[in-house]
Amino acid sequence: MRLGLTGALVQQPFGYHLPMSVATGTVRDGKVILEGLALPEGTVVTVLADDDRPAVKLPPELEAELQAAIEEADAEEGGAGPEFLESLKRYG
Repeated sequence: MRLGLTGALVQQPFGYHLPMSVATGTVRDGKVILEGLALPEGTVVTVLADDDRPAVKLPPELEAELQAAIEEADAEEGGAGPEFLESLKRYG
């Protein structure tokens, strides 16, 4: 997985990409007001909110191990099994 020139997330091994933008916003009067990004009416978004939990800090050796595992998973050929894809349908 890598970021493309437009900031879109590109999934290389499977030949598809997920267009994605990252923006910061503030809730005002119950609505999220984005800073620096205009989205077309009807755009579906996912909101991740900050919470009070502290950030996860890994020791350098564990961070390196995690990064190596991510790179190994990204380099693997193939895709999700049919059973896994079928199980996702229950989420809509």
